[in-house]
Amino acid sequence: MKKIRGTFLSIPVLLLANAPALWKLIDINSLLKTLIIILLALYTLVFMFKSHGRKGSHGKIRRLDSGAFVLGCGVLQSVIQLIIVIALCFTKLNGWRLLANALCAYAITTLLCLSGIVRIAASARQVKILWYVILLFTWYIPLVNCIVFRKFYKAARSEYYFEQAKLDLDAARKENEICKTKYPILMVHGIFFRDWQVINYWGRVPNELIRNGAEVYYGKQQSANKVSVSATEVAERIKEVIAETGAEKVNIIAHSKGGLDSRYAISHLGMDKYVATLTTINTPHYGCKFVDMLLGKIPESIQSFVDRKYNKLFTALGDKDPSFLDGVYDLTYKNCSELNASTPDSQLVSYRSVMSKMNSIRSAGFPLNIGYLLNKPYGNGNDGLVTVESGLYGENSKMIEHKGKRGISHGDVIDLFRENIKDFDVREFYVDIVKELKEQGF
Repeated sequence: MKKIRGTFLSIPVLLLANAPALWKLIDINSLLKTLIIILLALYTLVFMFKSHGRKGSHGKIRRLDSGAFVLGCGVLQSVIQLIIVIALCFTKLNGWRLLANALCAYAITTLLCLSGIVRIAASARQVKILWYVILLFTWYIPLVNCIVFRKFYKAARSEYYFEQAKLDLDAARKENEICKTKYPILMVHGIFFRDWQVINYWGRVPNELIRNGAEVYYGKQQSANKVSVSATEVAERIKEVIAETGAEKVNIIAHSKGGLDSRYAISHLGMDKYVATLTTINTPHYGCKFVDMLLGKIPESIQSFVDRKYNKLFTALGDKDPSFLDGVYDLTYKNCSELNASTPDSQLVSYRSVMSKMNSIRSAGFPLNIGYLLNKPYGNGNDGLVTVESGLYGENSKMIEHKGKRGISHGDVIDLFRENIKDFDVREFYVDIVKELKEQGF
């Protein structure tokens, strides 16, 4: 239905694109022809810049829908225009008139497509940067640009339907507040990242939880340090959240090394009385054996050089006293084994763990694809950093089964790349985790 509507609404644009030919073929007063062309030009401008998004949509979603609509009209018009150009060759038009018409049609159609592209670029998150590079070098090449435009159209349309369905779902269940847990959610990040306002470590997940009633806070520990040091910072943050909310406890959701930091805070720093549940996501509970291997091969001089550069950078970014090497060494199999031996689970806390894996080296980009290869000898699958065996911890553990060719990487599982993955909705995955916490009385 939308394609039919688009075809109908873009007819005046198609007429303007063929104005040179129509001027010659239609036998009416020149003044009237001029007036018609001016009206068609005004209509075309309005059509290109008017919002054609679905009623009820708003913001980026509406702009995305509008961009896909305009671009779709442009691609369809390109096909129709090709037929028109061929047909005009059999008319009484001379060569110069045909050339002028072809150039006019090319200009109008390209502008129509680029108008849609601009809106898509301003709102889409699922179009790969590679396609923008390809577009940069091919937008002016007939037929080739149609293929590229169609790729943008399909990506934008797919993202629109996905995001609109998510908004509709949230609107339908808003009153139920399915993520409104008894205790607030504390999300604890992993190593080499910070909880910045501008770039959220957890991608689109926190906002999705909040929309469904959750009260979300962040760990805010430094990006890299020993588990014991990071755990102290997590413990302080737990106390801050308790004081701010008045809640008796918190539910912790921790990713990667954040899970080790949280376990240490619970068992060694007395936080078990303030933590109701701990859910670890792709945490290397039993260490990363490939880290042991690398540290054994990389000269200490290089290790120290990287440590200095990293610490200097993240001090500038807000860390008080980061330590790259201390953080890395605490992820080794040896140190994690010692941690496990000295860190028994508290009977006051409900523990659960989640793990995912990549299905091939193409499942993620650098450096996770390299990590995938380095990890292969040490387990039956990994997420690019952590093996399945290391991530599944305790009796209440869950493996994310993704049957697609891609699998779910260490970054995918926290929506680091903001990518919609077929057959795995990361936002809904966390909604289900928190929904279960609510159902269990936490």
